[in-house]
Amino acid sequence: MEQLALLFVMLLGALVSVPVADRLGLPAPVLMTLLGIVLAVLAFVPNVNIAPELILPALLPPLLYAAVRRTSWRQFAANRRPIFLLAVALVFITTVSVAYVAGAIVPGLPIAGAVALGALIAPPDPVAATAVAGRLGLPRRLVSILEGEGLFNDVTAIVLYHVAIAAIVSGTFSVWQAGLDLVLSAVVALVVGLVLGWVANRLMDLLGDATLQIGLTLLVPYASYVLAEELHGSGVLAVLTTALFLTEYATGADDVMTRLVGHTFWDIVDTLVTGVAFGLIGLELHNAIRTASGRWGEMLGWAATITGVVVFVRLVWLLPATWLTKRMHAKLDYDEDIPMGWRETVVMWWSGMRGVASVALALAVPLHTDDGAAFPDRDEIVFIAFGVIMATLVLQGLTLPWLVKRLGVQADTEREKEFEKQLAVRAAKAAKRRLREIEEVEELPEDLSEQMLRRAFDIGARISPDVAEDERREAQQQRLRRLRRVRRIEGELLSAARHEVLAARSEVGADPEIVDRVLRHLDVRSLR
Repeated sequence: MEQLALLFVMLLGALVSVPVADRLGLPAPVLMTLLGIVLAVLAFVPNVNIAPELILPALLPPLLYAAVRRTSWRQFAANRRPIFLLAVALVFITTVSVAYVAGAIVPGLPIAGAVALGALIAPPDPVAATAVAGRLGLPRRLVSILEGEGLFNDVTAIVLYHVAIAAIVSGTFSVWQAGLDLVLSAVVALVVGLVLGWVANRLMDLLGDATLQIGLTLLVPYASYVLAEELHGSGVLAVLTTALFLTEYATGADDVMTRLVGHTFWDIVDTLVTGVAFGLIGLELHNAIRTASGRWGEMLGWAATITGVVVFVRLVWLLPATWLTKRMHAKLDYDEDIPMGWRETVVMWWSGMRGVASVALALAVPLHTDDGAAFPDRDEIVFIAFGVIMATLVLQGLTLPWLVKRLGVQADTEREKEFEKQLAVRAAKAAKRRLREIEEVEELPEDLSEQMLRRAFDIGARISPDVAEDERREAQQQRLRRLRRVRRIEGELLSAARHEVLAARSEVGADPEIVDRVLRHLDVRSLR
């Protein structure tokens, strides 16, 4: 019962942290982490009792799916080189660097244990990156790279982590076997992700109803993750593949209700699960405190040193990698998103916060090896990992808004408005083409034809008022004002109708199912 009450507190905190964070100008995930820390140090708050092996399967699939819905396959394909440099190469470099330094400063730490530590803290968290960076008004190219890095780096890090853990637990290690495991893990994940994406797409056509379709999208990420892991593939990559497939193919242009309901539903899931995930990070602080009992100075020194290595390596890698990408971009004219200038590179560097995946991997370090011996230096590995997570998430998360503002790194609003205008023009032209096609097969009265032509023009003008030519802009503004007035009055009429229908729900003999059906009709009309 105490665990359930704690969960409700975390869910409530996830909701409240959003408006509070907006008012304070801080990232909501960081506030949730601080809330978790406060709860962790309170004596009457129970310790979290969640099996470590359940944290990743429970939290990661919905968070990854929600993040992928905000992007597209084209962005990943276009940015494959920057993503590879960050999500694969940088994870390897960070793992090696951390392993070398940790092996040198922590007495008795085996090489495989140092590699496991490096792997579990190497990947910046995809949830932290998107949740923090996405609210700061950063240029879309930076957000795209951070999203791609955060979504794909877990694949590399988790495979390296499992190889290192297996080497300690079993006492054997093979470079060739590790490489083969990496390749097979990726292949299995891609196959599982594509197959489940195709099956889910067919099921959505069969289900038809928007409510059932959205319910299926909640189940599919979990199924993809679990099935891939059971087949010794990468659950993270499987979820990404399935999500990208469904984002591209699952929703048709006319599936209005599915799109509206799905967007709202996944916004809610993203908010709640993100809050719980980051609150869990703070709550797990008690494990680190217990581990460091009597050795605070020594272990804090190790954690600070490794944190410095993680932060420094990211900067040292980003500078030449960004320069190389820009040179190749200019020479070969690649269509990809890259940081433009040192200011954006610094923001990318400071956005490398660790989070949920690192916590789950740290807690999942086994207690014993196959021969029954205690896992070597497990307490030290867990404490250092939590030190890095807390330092990067809280320190970088709290100062990133200040850094972004100080450096003046903001989205190119003029470019975004221009793109919005181009889309508005395309939408209006498509509507006019369809009107001409209708007129070829149907004889429309002249007044109706003119009215429909204005409606087609209004489709673009409502998206972007700049579409209207200068000489027609005033007339367009008058029509928009009239339209807003009509919508306001119609909204009040529909509101009165809804109140009357809701009042009928409490009347004697009223069938609530019929009342709800009529109310749903009015709600859909209101949306239109």
